[in-house]
Order: sequence, then structure tokens, then C-alpha cells
Amino acid sequence: MTCAGRERKQDDGLWVEQVGDGPVVATAIHAGHEVRRDLLPLLAIDEPIRAREEDPYTDALIKVVPSWIAFRRSRFEVDLNRPREEAVYLAPEMAWGLQVWKKPLGETKIQRSLQEYDKFYEELYRLLKKIEKPYNCFVVFDLHSYNYRRRGPHAPPGDPKENPDVNVGTGSLDRKRWEPVVRRFIEDLRNYDFLGHHLDVRENVKFKGRQLAWWIHEKFPQSSCVLAIEFKKFFMDEWTGVADIDQVVKIRKALHATLPGILEELQNIPQCGSRADD
Repeated sequence: MTCAGRERKQDDGLWVEQVGDGPVVATAIHAGHEVRRDLLPLLAIDEPIRAREEDPYTDALIKVVPSWIAFRRSRFEVDLNRPREEAVYLAPEMAWGLQVWKKPLGETKIQRSLQEYDKFYEELYRLLKKIEKPYNCFVVFDLHSYNYRRRGPHAPPGDPKENPDVNVGTGSLDRKRWEPVVRRFIEDLRNYDFLGHHLDVRENVKFKGRQLAWWIHEKFPQSSCVLAIEFKKFFMDEWTGVADIDQVVKIRKALHATLPGILEELQNIPQCGSRADD
């Protein structure tokens, strides 16, 4: 499975995507940092705070596979990983205690953001149908990153026992059906030589996956296996946003190393063995 494909940008700039060969798709729904022009004057938080709660560099990681989609708008405009009724942060308790807006948003602005939400999920459905048709089944890398130094840049980091290097969320997955794929992915990622050590990869410790995973599993109950993959921001300074590019590249290589095992295990899943047109 090569990463060849034709990149396509959505007309009004909401996302960029590529469709290629193979039954593995990747998403980066929190990589975006852009905010609509009509909303910028209303933001009560500055750009560094926004960036700290976004998932930078995940839009580079998704390109490990031929088919991917990255949302370009900030989660502070509309959060694709929340249920639709919670997708616009209207109160601090929806956004890590942050007062996002200087004043309440009008209904027109809220509805415009929710239209973006709907457009993305319509496009995601089309993309996944394209992948499902020839392969019967598909795996989604739902890529994210998470903060573990919330007490401050010079304060002790979060307890490693509660903050694995990689959290694999499988909360909405049919675990019995997809057990071989999940197990193989975790094993191969753990066994990868990551700059002289091995990553701490665990399942459902910090996160179990949210709206994107729920939605895909609901729409494609027999054919989809979504792995909500959260990388701890060990590869960057979460307070400045500066990344160690060598580590970002290595993460991408580590993900790439899991693909042969995933493809092998898919062969043994009922109805997933080969291309539908073989």
C-alpha cells in the first residue's frame, strides 16, 4: 500500500483530503487552526491558548496512508469530535474552563458553524463509502494528541501511569469482531524501536474515542474499525507549540510499521478478506 493519491481541497476551505488505494484511512479533525473571519473579533482567548488545545502535526501524521482527510478549522469554531449539540463551545465547562467568546454567539453564527460540521460528516461518509466498496471493510486512524503538562511549562508533568505515550481508544468498537486488528496494532506499535526505546501504548486509559468514532461505527457497523489514537505531546512543547521534528517523523514511521500487520489481520476478519471486485 503506497501513499499515492490525488489531494483535493474543499471549495470553501473547510478540509483537505486525498483518496488512494488500500483499506486504511486517517483523519485529523483537530489539526486545524483557522477561524472564520466573522468569529475572530468575538474570541476571548488568544492564539497560543487556542493552539495549545488543538492537535498540531496530526495533519502530517495522517499522510502515512493513501486516504486521509484533515479539517482546517479550529475546534474552537466547531468541534467535530463532539455530538452536534455540543460542537460549538458556548460555556466554559465545554472548553476546559476557558471563556471562549467575549459575548454570546448569535444563532446565525452558531448555525453557520454547525453547517460546517454537517458538511464535513457528509464528505466523510462519501469518502468512507469509496473505501468500503472495493475492500468491504476498512480501518480508520482517528489521530489526535493530548496535553500532559497542564499545570504549567515548568511544573511536573502528569503521572505516566495515567498518561501513556499512546492511548488507543476503542470504546465504541465491536471488540469481539475486531480484536485481532486492535491487538496487532498495539503490539506492533509497542515493539517498534522508537529512537532506542519502546512507546508505552495502552488502550482506553485517557480516552475511549468520541463522536467521530461513534458516528463511523454507527454508519458502518459491520465494515468499520476506528482506532482513536492519541499521542501524548512528548514530541513537542505543548506550551510553545514547538515540535521535535525528528520525533514527529519517527511517529509517522512507527504508524507506517503497523500497516502490514493490520492488512494481514484484516484477511482473517469475516467479509474483509479481499477486494470486493476480485
